[in-house]
Amino acid sequence: MASARRGRGGGGVNGVVRPRPRDRGDGGGSMAGRVAVLAFCVAGIWSAYIYQGVLQETLSTKRFGPESRRFEHLAFLNFAQNVVCFVWSFIMIKLWSGGSSSAGRAPLWKYWGVSVTNTIGPTMGIEALKYISYPAQVLAKSSKMIPVMLMGTVLYGVKYTFPEYLCTFLVAGGVSSFALLKTSSKTIKKLANPNAPLGYTLCFLNLAFDGYTNSTQDLIKSRFPKTNPWDIMLGMNLWGTIYNAVIMFVAPLLFSNWPYANGFEAVKFCQDNPEVAWDIFYFCLCGAVGQNFIFLTISRFGSLTNTTITTTRKFMSIVVSSVISGNPLSPKQWGSVVMVFSGLSIQIYLKWKKKKGREHKE
Repeated sequence: MASARRGRGGGGVNGVVRPRPRDRGDGGGSMAGRVAVLAFCVAGIWSAYIYQGVLQETLSTKRFGPESRRFEHLAFLNFAQNVVCFVWSFIMIKLWSGGSSSAGRAPLWKYWGVSVTNTIGPTMGIEALKYISYPAQVLAKSSKMIPVMLMGTVLYGVKYTFPEYLCTFLVAGGVSSFALLKTSSKTIKKLANPNAPLGYTLCFLNLAFDGYTNSTQDLIKSRFPKTNPWDIMLGMNLWGTIYNAVIMFVAPLLFSNWPYANGFEAVKFCQDNPEVAWDIFYFCLCGAVGQNFIFLTISRFGSLTNTTITTTRKFMSIVVSSVISGNPLSPKQWGSVVMVFSGLSIQIYLKWKKKKGREHKE
């Protein structure tokens, strides 16, 4: 019986059971390969989104053409991003899952409702750049944990630990102090319509809509388990393209005093200033390529690793904005930035510790 059990265990020499290949873990070569893939993902996410941030800030602050005109139609970026990401996801689906069955995958009509918030949310985030600086926008959008914890406590009676409250205090304190500190006159002059309260309000509304969008996407994924990230990307951007096309191109024809962004005027501006058109195209391409690397990171290393990479990317975006784009921050503002990312770093550590605890129990 003992020899039989040893045989089923792997048939080792002198009673020593050899591990099966799947139980050995990563060897030297495979570990080096994983490190190389991780480095590739980090480089891809950082380069794509940091450059996208530079382009976003350029489009919101720079003056173009001999008349030094601003590109006022920032909402057009959301429409262009929808179009490029829709085409991109369609190509990826054809390349990687062209012959697979659609059974178990969410139908496209399932995305029409959540695409409304996915259209409004990012538009608010982009529009906020008319009123606050890019570093302020990044910090405000980094405080997603605050509304999540508030809603969890007030609506569902969730109790959080002291370290979790500490994270929230650091992030909230950092964002608040940054908002209250005086912004340099050089930065203010670059803004189209400086208005900090309105800018921060738009950012927090963006967070609220994003929270609903993300939770609904998770619900769709759970109900249709064979749905992959490209399916979600295709469905969201299909409806987003339709909504934005109606808002920006159909509505201005029906209403003479249409108050929202006008797609025809945006296209005309791009025709008069080709540099803007190229910046918008690169902005959208960075978003599509960045999503590729995010999907790769989550599939290979998990969402916690992806959160760590994207959080450090946000910090680097502020540094790059300050150095390259001429948004000087005071020492006190840098202190606020450090507060925010200290809170986010502790949050990542707590998630990592909780994950290790679950793995240890299993």
